[in-house]
Amino acid sequence: MNEEIKKLILDEIKASDTILIARHFRPDGDAIGSTKGFQRILKLSFPDKDIRLCNRDYSDYMAFLGPEDGDVSDEDIKKALVFILDTATADRVSEPRVLEGRKIIKIDHHIDNNPYGDISWVEDRRSSCSELVADFYNTFKTELKIDAHAATCIYTGMNTDSGRFRFAATTGETLRLAGLMVDQGVDIETLQAHLDLKDFKVYEYQAAVFGRIRVTENGLAYLFVDQEMQEKWNLSREEASDSVTFMNMIKGAIAWIAFIENPDHTIRVRLRSRFMTINGVAERYHGGGHDKAAGATCYSKEEMEALIRDADEAVREYKESHEGWL
Repeated sequence: MNEEIKKLILDEIKASDTILIARHFRPDGDAIGSTKGFQRILKLSFPDKDIRLCNRDYSDYMAFLGPEDGDVSDEDIKKALVFILDTATADRVSEPRVLEGRKIIKIDHHIDNNPYGDISWVEDRRSSCSELVADFYNTFKTELKIDAHAATCIYTGMNTDSGRFRFAATTGETLRLAGLMVDQGVDIETLQAHLDLKDFKVYEYQAAVFGRIRVTENGLAYLFVDQEMQEKWNLSREEASDSVTFMNMIKGAIAWIAFIENPDHTIRVRLRSRFMTINGVAERYHGGGHDKAAGATCYSKEEMEALIRDADEAVREYKESHEGWL
């Protein structure tokens, strides 16, 4: 798919001496895996080029993939070809200065409601941005080089954003490209240990928090994790946000939401669903995302309660007009 735009992107890479790669802030496995894997492929394939990651924040959860690059000067940014991966809107770029680059190329798998960049390669039916990077390599594998580390980064992004290849966006092509990455030498056992093993405190927290989960009569599950809870259990941002997964196997609850209080008392919202779409609710609360996995922000408890009401109504409407949900 999109052979012409992929060829255009490769030509831009070949013609550029300085290349910067950016992603969204508060990065997840896909944002980090896609950018680090893409950088590694380009550095192996074009060793004489200056190819750096340019971001302001990172994720402790993904630290096993290695560090990112240091600061980049304004002068380097202005002369650079800039890739922005896994970032639906320009206001979510981790390092906003990259938007001043010589040319901007967007590679993404989110719905393209707010286009930006000089070149845009968006396939919103893909399971992850990392899948697009794997596809880019596969398209030009006679010209590009890859190694086990690049493949591990890419496979990590594919694995995490597809819910371990369980979400509806997982296709046969997803699995074929994942297999291509595994063939490069991905150590799946060690990788899954990094992704799945948790400190015992997380299980203690999980046991304590189950009593706080609420399920509406219509079948919306939700949970509020305040600052006091996060401090009591010494939770990282990723560990607190992962609370959304505690609710993904409640029968009859076809949508579930985790509300995570930030230090400034704004509330990070993670919305998930099966069968029905949930991103429409997120879009009404300063967010958006995929059909069944989205994020939002609430700026007060009143706004959080309004979001719960809207999501609950969406669940009710879906169940009344559809059959076959579980």
